[in-house]
Amino acid sequence: MKRIVLFLATNLAIVLVLSVTMRLLGVEPYLTSQGLNLTSLLIFAAVMGFGGSLISLAISKWVAKKSMGVQVIESPANSTEVWLMETVRRYSQEAGIKMPEVGIFHSPEVNAFATGPSRNNSLVAVSSGLLQQMTREEAEAVIGHEVAHAANGDMVTMALIQGVVNTFVMFLSRVIGHTVDRVVFKNEQGHGPAFFITMIVAELVLGILASIIVMWFSRQREFRADRGGASLAGKQSMIAALERLQAVHAGPLPEKMAAFGISGGGGSGLKRLFMTHPPLEERIAALRAAQ
Repeated sequence: MKRIVLFLATNLAIVLVLSVTMRLLGVEPYLTSQGLNLTSLLIFAAVMGFGGSLISLAISKWVAKKSMGVQVIESPANSTEVWLMETVRRYSQEAGIKMPEVGIFHSPEVNAFATGPSRNNSLVAVSSGLLQQMTREEAEAVIGHEVAHAANGDMVTMALIQGVVNTFVMFLSRVIGHTVDRVVFKNEQGHGPAFFITMIVAELVLGILASIIVMWFSRQREFRADRGGASLAGKQSMIAALERLQAVHAGPLPEKMAAFGISGGGGSGLKRLFMTHPPLEERIAALRAAQ
């Protein structure tokens, strides 16, 4: 329930901020009695499309801490926390980034994630289940994978890709709605119900197609993070960690963090197109084949 309330409150705040921003920028309404003001529509789509993604990116660490109950390690309280901090510190130095914040979230599932607004302002968090069920070598490989996400700038890349597709979806859906309203229903003044109905349908269809593109990028980024984890912790340790994830059936993270976790849900057929992560067997095979 807490995650749902936080999600709704965050998105409502984002919409409010973006609406005020457009008002301050003096963006004219894109719907006019004569038709569409394409310049205003493009500005509206870009502000809403990129704005939502970039604000979400900016507050990603805060949202992750609140929604996942991440306890950030300020001063290690035991040998496990000392080891965790030292591992992240060593890998971040090797990867050439600033030391991320390090935290633990309580969950029986074996998982971990990285998030943050930039490669030098990130958070790496692991579940208590991962610490309990993985060997040190396997856990270090997972940590290396997450540090690689941060070092590769994956959070920023995904936010920009999402912003681009959001902009195109919002812009094209309204152009399609306007075209149907004018050409098919011959509405010459203002915009009738056909515009809004067509716009909603087009936005849903284009949104699904956009999700396929974003998820494809997410899966490619996952292979790259696996190679980064192998470089930091050793190829065999990374393979062993992925094999352990196969054995324990790691549960998925909440949607906001899913793309940056070590493991995602499985799927086949059409469902495969919407997976944030490639199947574990493909990731293992790719690592085995890597030179």
